[in-house]
Amino acid sequence: MNRAAWFQASPEGAKALGTLHHFVTKGTGLPSSLTHLVFLRVSQINGCAHCIDIHTRDLLAEGMSVDKLVLVPVWDEARYLFSDKECAALAWAEEVTRVSETHASDEAYAAALAVFGEKDLVDLTLTIAAMNAINRMGVSFRMKPRAKA
Repeated sequence: MNRAAWFQASPEGAKALGTLHHFVTKGTGLPSSLTHLVFLRVSQINGCAHCIDIHTRDLLAEGMSVDKLVLVPVWDEARYLFSDKECAALAWAEEVTRVSETHASDEAYAAALAVFGEKDLVDLTLTIAAMNAINRMGVSFRMKPRAKA
């Protein structure tokens, strides 16, 4: 079944989501590589093929090794490849993306706050929220990945 091209069907909605995406990619103090790492992990959890494809390519373009990239889904078992800040961001991304299960626990919040501080943690959470919203649009409207057969 073909589904609506959501950004054409609701250009104002697409613009609003685009404004948030622009803020989290250009308007925070978070490094671009960290933002794309979080985007990738959130997209993996949500099963958004389009976004997984995009953010995998973004991380490769920024110089992430294939060895590290393929272990993002199991980062907790390969912590030696990730910085403390990356581990904290990935843990918080999982906590917030699975909020219906985790309820953003006090322990997880305290751990993330200890690494990021208030401003960066709010910006990181906005980054996670933005990608969750985009993933929901991508999955719901079956956006295709760029990958070719």
